[in-house]
Amino acid sequence: MALVDLVMPKLGESIMEATILRWHKKPGDSIKMDETVLDIATDKVDSEVPSTAEGVLSELLFNENDVVPIGAVIARIKTGAAETTVTTAPVHTPVVESVVEVVEEDAAIPYQPAGARVSAPANGIRFYSPLVLNIAAQEGIGMAELEKIPGTGNDGRVTKRDILQYVGTRKTGAASYSPQAASKEEVLVVPMNRVETAANNNVPAPAASTAPTVYSGNVEIIEMDRMRKLIADHMVKSKHTSPHVTSFSEADVTNLVQWRDKMKKEFEKREGTKITFTPLFIEAITKCIKKYPLINSSVDGDRIIVKKDINIGMATALPSGNLIVPVIKNADQLNLVGLTKQVNNLADAARNGKLKADDTVGGTFTLTNVGTFGSLMGTPIINQPQVAVLAVGAIKKRPVVIETPHGDSIAIRHMMYLSMSYDHRIIDGSLGATFLTAVANELQNFNPDRDI
Repeated sequence: MALVDLVMPKLGESIMEATILRWHKKPGDSIKMDETVLDIATDKVDSEVPSTAEGVLSELLFNENDVVPIGAVIARIKTGAAETTVTTAPVHTPVVESVVEVVEEDAAIPYQPAGARVSAPANGIRFYSPLVLNIAAQEGIGMAELEKIPGTGNDGRVTKRDILQYVGTRKTGAASYSPQAASKEEVLVVPMNRVETAANNNVPAPAASTAPTVYSGNVEIIEMDRMRKLIADHMVKSKHTSPHVTSFSEADVTNLVQWRDKMKKEFEKREGTKITFTPLFIEAITKCIKKYPLINSSVDGDRIIVKKDINIGMATALPSGNLIVPVIKNADQLNLVGLTKQVNNLADAARNGKLKADDTVGGTFTLTNVGTFGSLMGTPIINQPQVAVLAVGAIKKRPVVIETPHGDSIAIRHMMYLSMSYDHRIIDGSLGATFLTAVANELQNFNPDRDI
């Protein structure tokens, strides 16, 4: 019999760890090649991890709810080959789950050895795993308080152990939590309502948390799913991080609308996919980013990181009502046909739960189409660590004054509002308004005679 190591797969260039949501198999179960062994979650997507060998599951090295580094061995599979040990990573791309599993918070936490380093992240931006954010939300810990919790994970990250120990000390009114002290005392943390030490198992449990709020009147209480909690935290963190300013403009997109109406049947027949307004908007945005590159940047402490790659995120609504932002990499290097196919493929993958984790990372600027749902305009929230997000509203026919060398006239035109929120730490009103106006002009001056 041979032992094959199943490892936590690489899920994207910026993702360093994942949370185990659910094991589909237990030791002793038979497993086929490519059969789903477990579900995992990152701060971006939920994924399935398939088996890389056929055999019998020998052992599980982590429990549900554990946060596991990428590349770590998570299980071992016995195969019928000659005795040897093989380590292999899943070769199939994880598939996004559209249904969020309920996470049980009762798994014991493997003890971390003493002397764990506590350090602050180099870029000043802290990563929080989905599990940590869930616990923080359940315990009413806001971002400001969460950021004060010392972390023992990589780059000073707050681990499950750190936040549970903090919760326990906060409930008992004990002194501030110190990860160094916790390591010395070999504290074993049990979820949410009980803290015991290895040296003394008779420590009384903390008092029960305060009674839940009672709501008067006829109400329905809906528990947020995991993705909605992540979105909520991401939005609050963005507002906490960036001073938002929003500028507005409008564009006469009559030429663009008429061109699309004229070309859409030919385009679909020739390319096998429908052309929407989104790739046309992205094309205009990428042209303007090249003129104003500071819009395509991020902030690292007191440094401005200008991104040379133009990766456009497009906010996409999921059937559940949640929002996800797949990213079109190197959008400036694609022609209109390439942009259209990328937009449609990513949108379809998002709606059908087939996005890869790497499809949602690396964005440098975000477009959101609030007009899809009938809104004329919006004040979008910046998708951190980006510094700007542009919203396009519904296209409406309106009477508009047309200025010509021969005098003014009133005509019915296709009009659209644009709004852009930007980080006032590095983008002033002059640059924000100038960029937004440039995008509006790019759409307004669309060539109605262009080829596909």
